[in-house]
Amino acid sequence: MRSAVRMFLWAWMILDSGECSASLPEITDGEFIDECVRGHNDARSSVSPPANDMLYMTWDEGLAITARAWARHCVFEHNTYLKDVRRVHPTFSSVGENLWAGYPPSSFDALKAIKRWVDEKQDYNYNSTVCKNICGHYTQVVWGSSYKVGCAAQLCPNGVTSFSSREGVIFVCNYATAGNVNRRRPYKQGGAGCSGCEGTCEKNLCRSQERDSQKSYNWTPDWDPDPDPDPDPSGFNYVTILVARPIALIVTVIAAYAVRHFYPDVFC
Repeated sequence: MRSAVRMFLWAWMILDSGECSASLPEITDGEFIDECVRGHNDARSSVSPPANDMLYMTWDEGLAITARAWARHCVFEHNTYLKDVRRVHPTFSSVGENLWAGYPPSSFDALKAIKRWVDEKQDYNYNSTVCKNICGHYTQVVWGSSYKVGCAAQLCPNGVTSFSSREGVIFVCNYATAGNVNRRRPYKQGGAGCSGCEGTCEKNLCRSQERDSQKSYNWTPDWDPDPDPDPDPSGFNYVTILVARPIALIVTVIAAYAVRHFYPDVFC
């Protein structure tokens, strides 16, 4: 009887601990993708002085795969493979990057992380291109010719190297084409929004059906420390639902029956 009760409690604790553990969005999570794209485009559409050639930014699966692969290193340093572009993306000619890290894991919020990058604008002078402190994250976010973004958030149980030894999160966004070209302003100003580019205009951002189209990549960087053999990252959730929970239900029924059998006067 006691062993049956212990088994029931053990199974319940296993399921309960899985539900309560910190979880971060996958690179296929629709809400996460929307937040990353919206956070960037909100900043791009409201630059000051106004831009006339700012491209609308959309999600790129390949860049997200690259961001996830580098985030898995849990190192607060820029991707060492960015200069070898064929090892960070199968098609783009250049790739840029922004990093954010923080703790505890529950503090992670994609929009707040992007805002930290955008807040660097207070130290950047567009006319002189002089930066008083750190501005490279901001200028990459609002780089006019960058039109694709892919981001990933990674849990780092042992901390993010060069940032903190506490359990935390590293957030990586990759961009194409890359921004932050030396001695160049991030975008052109003058005239009305979208006046310097072709296509449709949405909130001062230039859109193009061809440019904004989504592509799928059957590709993984050769330096990914933990390549995912399962193309569906939600597969683990299916296993939990289809296997673990039915087993827990069976154990619960057995435990309830055992309690009723040995202790008929106890309500169960």
